[in-house]
Amino acid sequence: MYKQRNCGGRDVMGVLDLLANVANYLPTAIKPARKPGLYERLFWTAIALVTYVVMSNTPLYGISVAQQNILLLEIIFASNAGTLMELGIGPIVTAGLIMQILVGAKLIDMDLSNPSDRKKFTAAQKTFAVLLAAFQAGMYAAGCRYWTVTPGQNPFFGCTASLTTRALTSLQLFLASYVVILLDEMIQKGWGIGSGISLFILAGVAQRIFWNIFSPVVVYGEKFGLVPHLIDVLSAGRSLSNILVRAYGADILGLVATIVVVFVVVYLQSMTIQIPASSPKLRSIKTKIPLQFLYVTNIPVLLVGILYSDLVIFANIARMFGSGWIADVMAKYDSDNRLIGGLAYYLSPPSNIYGVLADPFKALVYSTSFIVLAVLFGVLWIEVAGLNAEAQAEQLIKSGIEIPGLRRNPKILKDRLEKIIPPLTILSSIIVALIAISADIAGAYGSGMGLLLAVGIVQQYYSLITYERALEAYPLLKKLVGE
Repeated sequence: MYKQRNCGGRDVMGVLDLLANVANYLPTAIKPARKPGLYERLFWTAIALVTYVVMSNTPLYGISVAQQNILLLEIIFASNAGTLMELGIGPIVTAGLIMQILVGAKLIDMDLSNPSDRKKFTAAQKTFAVLLAAFQAGMYAAGCRYWTVTPGQNPFFGCTASLTTRALTSLQLFLASYVVILLDEMIQKGWGIGSGISLFILAGVAQRIFWNIFSPVVVYGEKFGLVPHLIDVLSAGRSLSNILVRAYGADILGLVATIVVVFVVVYLQSMTIQIPASSPKLRSIKTKIPLQFLYVTNIPVLLVGILYSDLVIFANIARMFGSGWIADVMAKYDSDNRLIGGLAYYLSPPSNIYGVLADPFKALVYSTSFIVLAVLFGVLWIEVAGLNAEAQAEQLIKSGIEIPGLRRNPKILKDRLEKIIPPLTILSSIIVALIAISADIAGAYGSGMGLLLAVGIVQQYYSLITYERALEAYPLLKKLVGE
């Protein structure tokens, strides 16, 4: 079944088989015997959502100080510092990203369109996610993330918490992460709609937007939420200019930026580039091949966010246990007690316009690296996902579609698509990166990256629910689509 070209390939496939076999012994969500109805699937999706919200607001038992995560990490991993959702969906998306890259680089020689290969890949990915969850949970507790450290000592040995407390905290993190894995598995196996990953990211962004609007928490002497702060300003008879732009807390500029970003993303995602086409069997019927203007959608932004967030996590672990030159380098860039020093600082987006003015160099470094990586990930993604010119040309030939004036030759069609797809990939990657960066600078609620992801997820859910409602309203359609 697999082409084992070298020892390295055999070793990787051997590890993959081992991971897939381990998954058979792990607790799992059972696939429904029959496909549940739409409202039943919505019910189980709501159960998963409520479970996530409760866990993301339940503090870890036994902790004293919860260091705050970077906003980017919280958005991408749907996490919440100091709660059962500290790790969020991090283990799942990290495991998925690593394995997708291995498949795309042909280090794992699998055909994911083959049901048996896909089943093995999914099982191995689950085991990998469980191992990552156990590793991160152990490192957070061992590195004394939630407690104070005796000055001058290594966090592992100088932690003020007992080994029992740290072990209990690690167990809480691991079990909570495993519950998230099961919830995602339950939804994807047919009990719910969409995926748990998308659902939890959307819930995290929605909670953050709600927090920005209604939070009564006082930050630097003012209410953080826009509405409570507006009430205080009006009751005190102060000028409304106090709510237009603020250094700390939600403001009108952020609200306007949020609304503008949502409308811009919805508009751009509805734009398509039409390529004239026809069928050799029905030459009298002309059609068009639509290519989305945002050809890579929000994938480059998501991948950059995952990369940044994983770098933050593993650099934090290195700082906890570093010694010698590693500790010296990390200490050099950690004079102001940032989470992991310079790395975390320069990989975090500016919170608003004040953040840009306070450190323009940081904003420049973040923006430049973000755009460059978005383009690189966009190009990589179309290759891994089979969206490049060659794959699209083969798919069109197999479906019997041709472009007028061109022979039915995959190479000729590929050359034609090469003039459209690569430039469109680069342009759309730059556009989504600029939207995310601009939204962060303007202080948009939920962050620019969070809004990009949320809009895409909402549109995805709208399409899925519309499709399911159509199938239930017209049973004949089920036979036509093979359900």
